Amino acid sequence: QVQVVESGGGLVQAGGSLRLSCVASGSIFSINSMAWYRQAPGKQRELVASFRFGGSTDYADSVKGRFTISGDNAKNTVYLQMNSLKPEDTAVYYCNVDYYRRLYAFPEIIWGQGTQVTVSS
Repeated sequence: QVQVVESGGGLVQAGGSLRLSCVASGSIFSINSMAWYRQAPGKQRELVASFRFGGSTDYADSVKGRFTISGDNAKNTVYLQMNSLKPEDTAVYYCNVDYYRRLYAFPEIIWGQGTQVTVSS
């Protein structure tokens, strides 16, 4: 089995910072990428930032310059440093892991349970 555990959410004032962590564990041969998505009440889930373990990153326009995603391949972990937070960043943040269970297997996707981020004005 594979597990994904997120941590680091919470309540912060506008302009503040939070750091989210996501750890994948279990039957993982290798990871293609790890990404953070978010879903606000009444809205669709959207990509916030993605990290490929070759080193490339991608960000939603709304968070560019404020959020930074980084990863640790040895620990199957990805981090999301969120600075200059705004009330519109309030959402449940989900970690998404694109991985291989074994050599020559098809890639699989697994989601974490989510962590709440609330930014007060």
